[in-house]
Amino acid sequence: MSGFDFSSRLARLPLAFDPARGAEARAALPGLTPALGDLVAGAAGSSPYLAGLVGREAGWLAEALDGSPEQALSDCLGALGGEPAERLPEALRQAKRRVALVAALADLGGVWPLERVTGALTALADRAVDVGLRALVAAEIRRGKIPGIARGDEGDPAGLFALAMGKMGAGELNYSSDIDLIFLYDDDRFDPADRPEARAAFIRVVRRLTGWLSDVTAGGYVFRTDLRLRPDASVTPVVIATGAAEQYYEAEGRSWERAAHIKARPCAGDLAAGARYLARLTPFVWRRHLDFAAIRDVHDLRLKIRDHKGLGGPIVLDGHDMKLGRGGIREIEFFTQTRQLIAGGRDPGLRDRTTLGGLAALAARGWIPQDVATRLAAHYRAHRETEHRLQMVNDAQTHSLPTAPDAFDKLARLSGEADTARWREAILGRLREVESLTEPFFDPEATPCAPAPAGPVPEGAAEVTRRWPSYPALRSERARQIFRALEPELLGRLGRAADPTDALRQFDGFLAGLPAGVQLFSMFRANPSLIELIVDICATAPSLARYLSRNARVLDAVIGGGFFAPWPGQGALASELAAQISGLADYEAALDRARVWQREWHFRIGVHNLRGLIDADEAGAQYADLAGAVLNALWPRVTAEIARRHGPPPGRGAAIVGMGSLGIGRLNAASDLDLIVIYDAAGQEASTGERPLAARAYYARLTQALVTALSASMAEGRLYEVDMRLRPSGRQGPVATSIAAFESYQMTEAWTWEHLALTRARVMAGPPPLAEAIETIRRRVLAAKAANPAIAADTQAMRDRIFAARGRDGARDGGGVKTGAGRLQDIELFAQSLALRTADPARALAGQLRAGRRAGLIAPDEEAALNAAGRLLWRMRAATRLVAGERIEPGEAGEGARAVLLRETGTRDLADLDAGLSSRTAEAAAIIDRRLAADAARAGQGTGDGAAEGSADGGADEGAEHGTG
Repeated sequence: MSGFDFSSRLARLPLAFDPARGAEARAALPGLTPALGDLVAGAAGSSPYLAGLVGREAGWLAEALDGSPEQALSDCLGALGGEPAERLPEALRQAKRRVALVAALADLGGVWPLERVTGALTALADRAVDVGLRALVAAEIRRGKIPGIARGDEGDPAGLFALAMGKMGAGELNYSSDIDLIFLYDDDRFDPADRPEARAAFIRVVRRLTGWLSDVTAGGYVFRTDLRLRPDASVTPVVIATGAAEQYYEAEGRSWERAAHIKARPCAGDLAAGARYLARLTPFVWRRHLDFAAIRDVHDLRLKIRDHKGLGGPIVLDGHDMKLGRGGIREIEFFTQTRQLIAGGRDPGLRDRTTLGGLAALAARGWIPQDVATRLAAHYRAHRETEHRLQMVNDAQTHSLPTAPDAFDKLARLSGEADTARWREAILGRLREVESLTEPFFDPEATPCAPAPAGPVPEGAAEVTRRWPSYPALRSERARQIFRALEPELLGRLGRAADPTDALRQFDGFLAGLPAGVQLFSMFRANPSLIELIVDICATAPSLARYLSRNARVLDAVIGGGFFAPWPGQGALASELAAQISGLADYEAALDRARVWQREWHFRIGVHNLRGLIDADEAGAQYADLAGAVLNALWPRVTAEIARRHGPPPGRGAAIVGMGSLGIGRLNAASDLDLIVIYDAAGQEASTGERPLAARAYYARLTQALVTALSASMAEGRLYEVDMRLRPSGRQGPVATSIAAFESYQMTEAWTWEHLALTRARVMAGPPPLAEAIETIRRRVLAAKAANPAIAADTQAMRDRIFAARGRDGARDGGGVKTGAGRLQDIELFAQSLALRTADPARALAGQLRAGRRAGLIAPDEEAALNAAGRLLWRMRAATRLVAGERIEPGEAGEGARAVLLRETGTRDLADLDAGLSSRTAEAAAIIDRRLAADAARAGQGTGDGAAEGSADGGADEGAEHGTG
């Protein structure tokens, strides 16, 4: 067996504290190799418990040491389960002795690493609980005591299962561990009238099982068993129904119970029922938002443990508790589990049951530095090995280092160390470093925020800050305590803003709008870089600050990983959202999840644009990608919801068509969505569900459901405002249009303004064959209408109507960059007329102007001038909507907002910006005036009746209005 047996794999050896006892143990196994003899002598010479096991199991051990420890473990576990129930308790004790012995020797000899040692002990616990539970349930079935299960089905665990908690759940049992178990039964297995009888039988099973495992006999014991982690243990029986447990956690579950369930694992009985139960408990354990308030909960629990156990004060090695004391095992476990609780709801990759696996996952995803994870993992392994040796000496359930010198000597020798002083110093160094690495995370007062660099606080700060304690976010003492530590840093950073007074005013508004503060302030404490981001937003973008006060949970995304990663694109975004909502059976829950998800990505785009990581053009494309992803992910879910009630969509289904800015793939931070819905019933008159609907009514209801899904104000707000006025016949037309009616309308009834709007139409979601058919129709309509000689005159008539309503300079509409001659709406409307006249399928401004230049409708220098004006105006509008949420005069903006405006427009100062706007809009207006007048004159047209008549429903105005988002 070379390469697999004990002897060839020995990497270290224990030393005999009592050489005589070690020699006696060696003599009991005369056929051992010298190395194995040294292993047995060293282990027995420093551990009376192991010496006793060697003497009792010498015959078996000699054979086990001749092979591999893995085979010995497998044989021990495999031998269980075939005995009659009355002999099973002693068989379990024998298995415990043998597994304990082989695991100890593999540990002390370095044959197995820590994870394999704890895994072997856990495998024994799993097998013992499962074999015992099944045997006892079978006995109850034979007695006819479990309703609904007949004799002959003794192999059925009847819905009873055990959850392994704590170290057992994680596969990390120590040498003398208790096993923490929660016993539950699936109450859905039984009729309500039968549940009391079933529960009584299961209580008998669990009480007998814990006796089998815990009672000490001449053969020893199997495992001390602790059932106190079950819900409300002081008043509940040892077995409870899954439904009752779920209700308890939903109503009363606490942070420590959430942390305990990180390691929960079905280990015995009906494993499938256990897995279903834990899946239903997932929202309790793993919350969707980043739960930084859990840090304080766990810190308070640590302090209570220390007070209860008398473990406060500095680290002193003699008598130190390696598990619960400062710098001990529990500190590393709490550090890891709390981080997992904070972020595991958002990132399933962090939901590792093991401490070492959890540390590795946290480091891989950037939640803790890699060197911290590496050092804590090394100290955890060393701490656990020390703990094992403490327990191996006398099979004592202890975690405390000794106080007597000879006891320290014994431990050092069992660990293979002849120099006790050196061994002690190594332990002390590890304890101190663990404390230094973990304590700052838990105790906010121990590590205050870095002091703000010297500098003045904003003017009027004292008057503003006096109001803060009255705000809802600071109404609790806990919130005020955390915020007091943050306040100096906040004020210092606000004082260094370009306009400190304005920044303070905006932060004051942000703080006043927060409904609660503990979570957010805890997040700031753990991530000081967020303070800088908040100050930056308040100093630069009041609109984003107001948004943030209402949606503070979007900050989860900033520190949740990937916030500054490259843009994933619409396809990846749609797949991500679809995956998130597909697992939610409840329709409204899916819509709320979509709202949370969309807010985070929307916020990310704004922050990236604000900080100059992307410009307005990139931001516009990303906002449009996000809207497209939402539509693509939600459309199937909305369709399925209608299909559930009324059957599948008749025919080929329906497609969502984006119009205006959505159609060209360029939205701003405050854009709504211009949509129309086109369906193809393919001759099918009605749906085929239980409550069938005529095709037209079906698709009308589907469209209304879409609008509601997007725009309804729910617990998590709304996704988008939706405007459907660009559908055929406007407000008078049906909300969904058949593809045949759409084509007929566009060919025979639509006005020029509707054909202009069609130049920007783009299918956003729906069956690909239907999308292709709609695009074919769009191009066919453009080709058919390109020869219309009235296009230029109708376009001019539309401009005249807009100018009459809002002023040629846009003054009656508040001015700004959107409306008025030579402004953004005007340029885009003219570009659409060029695309229509040339039947070019281009949707975006640059492509439509290019089509006009190629057809000779505008000159190259005019194309360049209109492109430059359009780009400047778009960037100005996008920046304004980002920082202010509405129109704002550059001179009225704060310093930070002005800086964003100047950066996005590529201008030096406000005077340069004003001059550029004036000159470019004047040039654009002159080009459009000149070209439309000349083209209309050449066509011999009059007043452009197509535009005027088409506006009876306000349509011409709407066509222009929706040209710009």
